[in-house]
Amino acid sequence: MATTTSRAGEPLRPRPPAETAAARSTPRVGLEYLGLGGVTALSLVLNLVKLSQNGYANIYYSGAVKSMLRSWHAFFFVSADPNNLITVDKPPLGLWLQALSAKVFGFSPLSLLIPEAVLGTLTVVLLYRIVAPRFGQVAGLVGALALAIFPIFVAVSRDNGVDPLLIFLMLAACGAALAAIDSGRLRTLIWCAVLVGLAFNTKSLAALLCVPGIGLGYLVCAPGSLRRRILHLAAAGVVLVAVSLSWVVAVELTPASARPYVGSSSDNSEFDLMLGYNGFGRVGGQQGGPGATTHVILTQPQTLPLVRPAVERGVPVSKALRRELHTHPEIPLPPPAPPRPGRHRLARPLPFGGTRSPLRIFSRSLGDQAGWIVPLALFGLLALVMVVRGRRDRRMPGLLVLGGWFVVELATLDFSAGIVHPYYSSALGPPLAAVAGAAAVGFASLVRSRDARRAALGFALLVLAVIGTLAVQLVLIHREDDPTWWRIPLVLVSIAALIATPLFPRRAQWTVAVAVGALLVAPLVYSFSVWGAPVAGTFPAAGPYAYAGHGGVGATATGERVDRSLIAFLRSHREAQPYALLTQSADQADPLILLGLHATAVGGYNTTDPAMSGSQLADLVAAHRARYLLIAGPYASRGGNAASTAARLVCPEIPGEIWAAGTHGLGSLLVDCSGRAAQLRHPYASARAFIARYHIRYKL
Repeated sequence: MATTTSRAGEPLRPRPPAETAAARSTPRVGLEYLGLGGVTALSLVLNLVKLSQNGYANIYYSGAVKSMLRSWHAFFFVSADPNNLITVDKPPLGLWLQALSAKVFGFSPLSLLIPEAVLGTLTVVLLYRIVAPRFGQVAGLVGALALAIFPIFVAVSRDNGVDPLLIFLMLAACGAALAAIDSGRLRTLIWCAVLVGLAFNTKSLAALLCVPGIGLGYLVCAPGSLRRRILHLAAAGVVLVAVSLSWVVAVELTPASARPYVGSSSDNSEFDLMLGYNGFGRVGGQQGGPGATTHVILTQPQTLPLVRPAVERGVPVSKALRRELHTHPEIPLPPPAPPRPGRHRLARPLPFGGTRSPLRIFSRSLGDQAGWIVPLALFGLLALVMVVRGRRDRRMPGLLVLGGWFVVELATLDFSAGIVHPYYSSALGPPLAAVAGAAAVGFASLVRSRDARRAALGFALLVLAVIGTLAVQLVLIHREDDPTWWRIPLVLVSIAALIATPLFPRRAQWTVAVAVGALLVAPLVYSFSVWGAPVAGTFPAAGPYAYAGHGGVGATATGERVDRSLIAFLRSHREAQPYALLTQSADQADPLILLGLHATAVGGYNTTDPAMSGSQLADLVAAHRARYLLIAGPYASRGGNAASTAARLVCPEIPGEIWAAGTHGLGSLLVDCSGRAAQLRHPYASARAFIARYHIRYKL
């Protein structure tokens, strides 16, 4: 067997005989491209058909992109609002991609969504290009197909979140790492580090979950001495840190007065955001998550304005306000839609992953998104360990890099105590699909082995994998009382394929393919359901029972009517400039931003960011740069910040009948702070004086 040398002068490892035999048994090149073309077409269909129904999808990011287009300053710092008060709570790369697309093609829902959909399909193709050279074309096609129909991966590919870019970069880093292991070239490993660093600038520490597998694979399988491998990893680590922290350091070196407040941080620091809210807080517990270590929950009276022009509070109503209250025309609201027959989607999203345990991946919120073929991959790992023949086998690096990513990602999803949204499991898709594809070939190889004991053990693993996966799928289907007719053929085909495998060992590759193909039917059906309704922007999910989004600007028909009525009210009542409206949370501001209003969330996404103090709000009011503030609403029970608290205690409420299309504002309350600058500087003293004057029972 001929041996070639690398540019570094070191011999490249020859392909082992078993691998050469596997390569001879793979489909011809024409069939390879035909199969890959079919999988690619399926991915494009799933990602692009009826994509426009999702509207602006995740309006938090869409509103930020629209704000970023106003200036290069806003673009660089990923401002969440048109006035550059506060940033989004993520690194910039994912939003930069969307902003560049919007700049070239114009700001619209599709200019934000199509790049993510295309990235999803490119990830499918890239997975094939990584798996096929090591485990065979069949393994590559099965893995690519499993990823293309992975339900939550399809859902996030139809959303405008940052996860599609994160996943693509992590998978590309694994591919570069495998190339570096083959060649032993430092520069290829450096490229791997650069890709991980770019992924870090997309979603912080989540990008590092593929690093343990990469490091282990290079340390074990790369050519050269152990000392050389360690030095290469150390050099790549330095590059990784430099690329990862490049933008963070640039933000930190910018004076706080010259940039927006860092959203979701406690001290206006990107390092705090990176290590806290977007880092270890997700694993160890944080406010807003089911495993939170800090709970700040206010009662309803503590979230409502203190000074309200209502008769029951004894507060005098001005003549002008009373006149407008009687003359303002009420806009009729549409009647509620009648219940639709057939399947019913969840009325509310499932935002968290459930109780920490090894079985969390099969929980109600994660199971039908990512748990369909997890048992197949887990037992498949054991089969691959039996098949691979040592560190010089080219399959070994693939097993360590991709299998390591799979194990670390799965453990993080199962055992994190902080915020684990179901769509986080989309990053499990590539390593899970790669292992499943390689395992399908590995099972067939074991069953065809001439060693009877080895063949029997391989068949036992195949039975456990198929039966375990079938059991999980039946539980997931039955959990929703789904009258799915195809579950019976699913079981029959899988069992028949298992029975045929030992009877026809020479055709094991076909019987295993039939069994694995049957196990992909359920996730395929759940993936196709994304066409039935808009994908929820904040909590994307697939499946016929998943919570559906609203499309458009992310509001119901009634909510959008209220928002448009509020904009009309502000513009007819001399809205302040540049802060036409301040809101307590981003959920209130973002639909208004997308509708054309310069709204600014003083408390960021969680309402609690200390981006504005009461004194700063007072200065804006005194300078006639701000007047109206929308309080309460989503996440108000978390407490708000000093500015929203001061406005709640001092500024009188404008009745919803005036500004909210004849409704009560759908949980949000509008207050007018004009002329209240002095009281805003000392809100609690002003509130106590008011309580004493009108004998109001109120606990501050």
